[in-house]
Amino acid sequence: MPLLYDDMGTAVDLARPPRRVVSLVPSLTEAVAVGHPDALVGATQWCTHPGDLDVVRVRGTKNPDRAAIVRLRPDLVIANKEENRELDVTRLRAAGVPVWVTVIETVPQALDSLERLFTEALRAPVPDWLDAARELWSGPVPEATATAAVPVWRDPWMVVGRSTFTGDLLRRAGIANAFAEHPDRYPHVALEEIDRPDVGVVLLPDEPYAFTESDGPEAFHRTPTRLVSGRLITWYGPSLLPAREMLKGLRLE
Repeated sequence: MPLLYDDMGTAVDLARPPRRVVSLVPSLTEAVAVGHPDALVGATQWCTHPGDLDVVRVRGTKNPDRAAIVRLRPDLVIANKEENRELDVTRLRAAGVPVWVTVIETVPQALDSLERLFTEALRAPVPDWLDAARELWSGPVPEATATAAVPVWRDPWMVVGRSTFTGDLLRRAGIANAFAEHPDRYPHVALEEIDRPDVGVVLLPDEPYAFTESDGPEAFHRTPTRLVSGRLITWYGPSLLPAREMLKGLRLE
């Protein structure tokens, strides 16, 4: 069997189709659980979808229990460059565990990466939901009809900046990211940089920071806010299907 290469260009030696998979990325956990469920044996505590997911939990995305992962004897661990630490990937590989690292900063990257994950790494058919997501999101990028800021944390405030999956997803739904030209991908900014006249709306997701009616909207005095599902604007996987409808339903024009 020839060597395979993950999104980082790192060789991953898989002698056979993986039968025991651990996912360290909530988006990818949902993708595998829906598309190839029999292979999944471990996931992080943040892997909340599907709701009935019944696998061993291996702590979080930034502090996985490497010993617990090794005890599961996985044929493959799935990780992501942004969400997981290089240190954990390196040490898992040193322990003899194959790790497939994804790199996802745009919707097309997500679609291609997921297809490679299934067809090359898992050696499984492309799931129907992925074909449907590609059809839904692969058209021409529409003209932006609204400008939004997307905080991901407060105290200090952090927002979605340049070269992010979330920013690209919004843009493909006709929503421009107010911080798309910022030099940082997730910059710390002052509140007044968000609550400003040229920002049409502030989208407040429920993850990674759990913005609620009483924790977030009260900070903005100039710009209207909308509470949105973090899963639908930050996850790549089956969530891509309801995400399109949700963003259209915001009616931000």
